[in-house]
Amino acid sequence: MAIVVQKYGGSSVANEERIKIVAEKIRKRIEKGDKVVVVVSAMGKTTDKLINMAKNISSKPHPREMDMLLTTGEQISIALLSITLNEMDIPAKSFTAYQLNIITTKDHTKARIKDIDSTKILSELKKYPVIIVAGFQGITEEGDLTTLGRGGSDTSAVAIAAKLGINCEIFSDVSGIYTCDPKIFPDARKLSYITYDEMLELSSLGAKVLHSRAVEIAKKYDVPLYCASSFTEEEGTWVVNRLPEWLEEPVVTGVTIEENQMKITLYELPEENQVISNIFKKLADFNINVDMISMFSYGGKFHLSFTVLEDHKEIIENALRNVLPKTKISFDGIYDKLSIVGVGMKSSPGVAGKFFGILAESSIKPVLVTTSEIKISVLVPSDVSKKLLKKIAETFELGG
Repeated sequence: MAIVVQKYGGSSVANEERIKIVAEKIRKRIEKGDKVVVVVSAMGKTTDKLINMAKNISSKPHPREMDMLLTTGEQISIALLSITLNEMDIPAKSFTAYQLNIITTKDHTKARIKDIDSTKILSELKKYPVIIVAGFQGITEEGDLTTLGRGGSDTSAVAIAAKLGINCEIFSDVSGIYTCDPKIFPDARKLSYITYDEMLELSSLGAKVLHSRAVEIAKKYDVPLYCASSFTEEEGTWVVNRLPEWLEEPVVTGVTIEENQMKITLYELPEENQVISNIFKKLADFNINVDMISMFSYGGKFHLSFTVLEDHKEIIENALRNVLPKTKISFDGIYDKLSIVGVGMKSSPGVAGKFFGILAESSIKPVLVTTSEIKISVLVPSDVSKKLLKKIAETFELGG
């Protein structure tokens, strides 16, 4: 007998019919002799609806009360799935994070998991072939409910798998991980394997199949991830520490677009290290994630540019004015960030030349550029990003 964690997203449990499909998938796994810890999200757009309800009442709902509200979404889906399985004569029992003692930090709406009581999970698995866990949620040591932020159900599932030392299967409405978005490039190729490092880059750069926090946990605890469709038996994608020896490392594994990027530039800052430190500390205090960063000096002063998501403009301007009340600040955009990722880039010279050659041929001048050993990202006008992605996918043979 093996134990496996399976996670089903909101689209997989969006209605009663889809819940039955999920239950059938679980039944097939149990018939193989396995026991299953199922982690589910709220049904469909439930979380968005709850957020809108709260904001119709208050422009700034209290974070603790938002968590009390949002955790109800998962409670509905776990109960309905458990009812469905029991109706199929499959003994199942549902649990909230409170009942399983999934301990998190006190950061409401963006908590991080500190510990999970694995003894409770294992004892319940002795009684039931299936236990169903509410994803996205946890509790503080004081007993307050919390939520884990965007992609929280992925994080819940991988954290449970890490604690139990077992595999984690992520099921959604996508049949695996592709070289790029098939909606933009229909010939995109589905990958059989991808490394944690590549997936971490892709998920942080706009790919929506897996959330980056979940991949971070999987990498840290070496949890093999399997991504596949809830609705078909089509082979999915494994996310692993290193590719199988028989599989050649691709030079470029994938290309992705992250939309709604705004470039912020601060002009004529004094060349003092503490100034930069204060800027980014203040942004961190406001929970702003800074992305692409560029600095250059001129005449004893320096200019600093960085990117953020466009919808954070007002918060960022207030934060920066607290630190630099008289500094000239510009807000430019909206842009898209286009990135290529691949572990093979480390050992394949000429990738950057080919990549920027495509931009030159397309008469596109990037606004900002950042690189790592396995990534090149460029900030480009939104109206050219999709056409550029198609050309890159064709040049680096990411189709078929």
